Amino acid sequence: MLNTLWFAFFAVAAVSGLYQWVVLQDAEVFARIVLSLFDMAELSVQLMILLFGTLTLWLGFLRIAETAGLIDRLSRLLTPLLCRLMPEVPPGHPALGLITLNFAANGLGLDNAATPIGLRAMRELQTLNPDPKSASNAQILFLVLNASSLTLLPVTIFMYRAQQGAADPALIFLPILLATSASSFVGLLAVAFMQRIKLHDPVVLAWLGGLVLILGSFMGLLATMSSATLAATSSVMGNLTLFGIIMCFLAVGVYKKLPVYECFIEGAREGFDISKNLLPYLVAMLCAIGVLRASGALDVALEGLRWAISGVGMDTRFVDALPTALVKPFSGSAARAMLIETMQHFGVDSFPALAAATVQGSTETTFYVLAVYFGAVGIQRARHAVGCALLADLAGVIAAIGVCYWFFG
Repeated sequence: MLNTLWFAFFAVAAVSGLYQWVVLQDAEVFARIVLSLFDMAELSVQLMILLFGTLTLWLGFLRIAETAGLIDRLSRLLTPLLCRLMPEVPPGHPALGLITLNFAANGLGLDNAATPIGLRAMRELQTLNPDPKSASNAQILFLVLNASSLTLLPVTIFMYRAQQGAADPALIFLPILLATSASSFVGLLAVAFMQRIKLHDPVVLAWLGGLVLILGSFMGLLATMSSATLAATSSVMGNLTLFGIIMCFLAVGVYKKLPVYECFIEGAREGFDISKNLLPYLVAMLCAIGVLRASGALDVALEGLRWAISGVGMDTRFVDALPTALVKPFSGSAARAMLIETMQHFGVDSFPALAAATVQGSTETTFYVLAVYFGAVGIQRARHAVGCALLADLAGVIAAIGVCYWFFG
């Protein structure tokens, strides 16, 4: 899938370039395409330097939280809920702790760090699978929740915005939180419908009802604010939450008399190891998106969408964020490249860039997660996993666009 998508970007760019040269007499089109290759390669290295620091930093703090027992406490807190959503997983099974740690890494926006943890969780769930070739109900629910990717702190997106010169990288904190909540709820409800999970169970109702009540009250409060106040509130809450979590990890570590510095270094080494393998993927996708834009093909496709949407009387500013939404289910690296290219082309704080960033944070990469997680344990029959995950993706994209109009006008 990824091979086809990557080659298609170059093939479409080549056809578009030939059309521009032969038909439109644009003799400079291939010079622009080649220049974009070098520009995107240089940008990849610049992003990689910041990505090294971000992943190293957050995996260091996550190791402190794990050593201090915060992840274990969270696991015990979530066990009653997970046991009801995944009734075939017995209490105390190692999969529950790994699932919790995976959710924690996703919540902190450490998607690259969450993947190895998720693979370990999927292998533990496979030990309970009566049919090794077919996905179990627990594996499907775990995959869909990973694909919907409830992200509380999208630090990687904050990093991209900072690298592109955003005055306030955390400005999109609340829009992403609302969009990713929508995708996660829809994904959970879709799986519950297919698997006939008893959502009316008192424990499940208490959790889901509490979350809906908190989120509903929060949205009600936000509804009373102007767009300027919403943006300012998002900024304050994003930065305060980010630093508050860091201080919580450190305070608990010091209270437990842990060597917090040594714990941080141990986790940071893991972050360095993970991030150093990402540069080839970043170069590959950014260069492919760069030539697609330089050839004029991407602009033509977006103009066609803009014409169709304006024909039904809708605002078209969100159209320039759609490339990120369209490739996100297939490739996380392609979606990141689309996001960064949108920031560069329109400006980091433009409406298309803000909408693309919110879309990027609303869901995970469905087909990549499906291929990696199920492929790692030899699952060949996904059952209803794909349909439920794509429904969550759609909900996340629609919510992201709607929330951006609400926050940024």
